[in-house]
Amino acid sequence: MPFDWFYGLFSNDMAIDLGTATTLTYLRGRGIVSHEPSVVAVQRTGLGGRKVVAVGTDAKHMLGRTPANITAIRPMKDGVIADFEITEALLHYFITRAHNRRVLVKPRVIICVPSGITEVEKRAVRDSTLAAGAREVYLIEEPMAAAIGAGLPVNDPMGSMIVDIGGGTTEVAIISMTGIVFSRSVRIGGDKMDEAITAHMKRKYNLLIGEQTAEQAKIRIGTAYPTEEPLKMEVKGRDLVAGVPRSLVVDADEIRNALAEPINAIVEATRLVLERTPPELSADIADKGIVLTGGGAKLRNLDILLREETGLPVMLSDNPEHAVVLGTGAALDDLKNLRDLTLQ
Repeated sequence: MPFDWFYGLFSNDMAIDLGTATTLTYLRGRGIVSHEPSVVAVQRTGLGGRKVVAVGTDAKHMLGRTPANITAIRPMKDGVIADFEITEALLHYFITRAHNRRVLVKPRVIICVPSGITEVEKRAVRDSTLAAGAREVYLIEEPMAAAIGAGLPVNDPMGSMIVDIGGGTTEVAIISMTGIVFSRSVRIGGDKMDEAITAHMKRKYNLLIGEQTAEQAKIRIGTAYPTEEPLKMEVKGRDLVAGVPRSLVVDADEIRNALAEPINAIVEATRLVLERTPPELSADIADKGIVLTGGGAKLRNLDILLREETGLPVMLSDNPEHAVVLGTGAALDDLKNLRDLTLQ
């Protein structure tokens, strides 16, 4: 682009990890500048209109607590856009906030997407980002961004395996020479784990718990593999029979049983990718193992479970929750190779 040097004087290019659960933004030259929930609170107005009243952390605090005319919405579903208009509002908020609400020239934005995304979904992401105030939009696949952020040698002619567990999707991929050799994207992540806990409490105890309570149970006592220390937590909700508030104490074993289905789906996706890996790259992975990234990868003992199921070394990256946005930002910083790393 002949005027990129001129635009660069006035605008800060940025990278966005637009996730189902959280959105992280990275500003070129400054690093990560925000990490907030992907939630927008909207108020219904006359003639079917909608007015944004809160975004991010403020909006998440409203989940399950709003009056009838205000709704807290998650515009991303399973890693892709479910509500175009609200996603645009979400992106506009993060773009203007990153630039302290002063954008002299529209920024160039690189945004990560699931590896299994369709052409229609790609277009929706591009259109939303342009409408939100971007000058140019590049898309990078999440497993590639995660691998870069985790410090894997993506440019080398050797196999690296990444398992990125986000809020809406889990991306499993084999990467070599700046390309994805084989990948599997399953629309299962942290949100499905929360839903599994909610369904378990409802089925076993007739207790309806909120989304944030289920998430706290997963974080505080959730495990993928048995632990030696006894972990317990009090959960509060509404008794579906008596219709009154009720609380009870649950332990880690119970939450692990509740999480079995989504966790098994992640294990199966990992196995499938291993089965489809070319022999030479399989030898590399046998030596180097599997690297876990994403907020969902922090589930206690998930690395132990995958090690038991695959027989391979499994390591949690140093900064799993930020790996994707750091990798996306690194791709933005390497403008010479940016077009090789991004989707057309």
